[in-house]
Amino acid sequence: MVHTHCTRQETIPAHSHRHEALPAPANDRTTNNENMTTKILSVDDELDLELLLTQYFRRKIRKGEYEFYFAHNGIEALQKMLEHPDIDIVLSDINMPEMDGLTLLKKLNDHHNPALKVIMVSAYGEMSNIRTAMNNGAFDFAMKPIDLDDLQVTIDKAISEIAFVKQTQKEHGQLVDIKSDLALAAEIQLAILPQQFPPFSDLKDSIDVFASMNPAKDVGGDFYDIVRIDDDHIGFTMADVSGKGVPAAMFMAVSHTLLRLAGKKKTNPVDVITESNNVLAAESFDNMFVTLFYGIMNIHTGVIQYVNAGHNPPYILRSNGALETLPTSKNICLGVIEGIPYTSETVTLQKGDSIVTFTDGVTEACSVTDDLYGETRLEALLPTLTGQSAKDIIENVLKAVHTHAEGAEQSDDITMLVVKKL
Repeated sequence: MVHTHCTRQETIPAHSHRHEALPAPANDRTTNNENMTTKILSVDDELDLELLLTQYFRRKIRKGEYEFYFAHNGIEALQKMLEHPDIDIVLSDINMPEMDGLTLLKKLNDHHNPALKVIMVSAYGEMSNIRTAMNNGAFDFAMKPIDLDDLQVTIDKAISEIAFVKQTQKEHGQLVDIKSDLALAAEIQLAILPQQFPPFSDLKDSIDVFASMNPAKDVGGDFYDIVRIDDDHIGFTMADVSGKGVPAAMFMAVSHTLLRLAGKKKTNPVDVITESNNVLAAESFDNMFVTLFYGIMNIHTGVIQYVNAGHNPPYILRSNGALETLPTSKNICLGVIEGIPYTSETVTLQKGDSIVTFTDGVTEACSVTDDLYGETRLEALLPTLTGQSAKDIIENVLKAVHTHAEGAEQSDDITMLVVKKL
């Protein structure tokens, strides 16, 4: 910005030797918050500038709005910056002994502090230096003899820019903290879910189990689980919590814990679901709920007694390639009404059969053209996976879903669990 007008000029006397400042009386200072004080470093080998600035800005100094520091060359200025790293504005002459203003500007830029604003001061006829300074990151400039009214305007502009930069830095820092917290929450969430397959080494010849969850956000609301109930039974869960993000993840953790605790002591899925629902509904977690499929399988007979509480009906992939859809249940989701009765159904897996459970993130995976993957595509794919392991079934379905999505961002978690009788 070029300053072409003057409202009032206060010039530095050519041969004056007055360099004592006029400190504000201690009892005239207000108790302003330190964050409201703008700290200004003036760098100039003309000592009279100290007096000029402290006189002109004395009211702001007394009020605690401005705090001035002084240096007489670039080397002294860098030392002052080390002593006072919270300086906001540097008002620097260009022509100085030992280290000039342009060199100082470069040194200050090396510190990469976007909140620091440098105002260069030069005489008329040194426009090339001014241009160099502006190209190298100077905020603005002023001409000698200094128009202090105009300098006030420039400082005010710098203060506004500094406030904006600091607020942006603060918000960025908060965002970084949030992302860090979300990353930790995601790690905790994944740690809750079984990650080791097969989950029960002594059953590796009886059942084949695999599961996967891909959260749409940093943390998700879907979850799966598989527990050993006794020597003859395992329990498995596929669930989808309402909502997304951190609240859903927290509700997911509570639901997961309740189901696991109840499932380890009960062999009737109705009892497990009833107990869990009553706790969730009684606590009323911000009107959140969870849909789920919970089954208890006899590993010897292949009989699965299950409760479907408002969840997607799983598929039964038979060893001969036939595909069956379990009937839709009238049971409502958990966490809505305390004391509501639940009913169970049964299905039997023969050798080589698999039960394929999933959340609606699979069938509602959306392409870049808003085309859902859908049940039709899934039902066409699954029979082609006959004879494959639980892991291969899931990986092939996820590959097909991701191919369909074509890189489009998904709004829902994609979760699957497959149990196969060997």
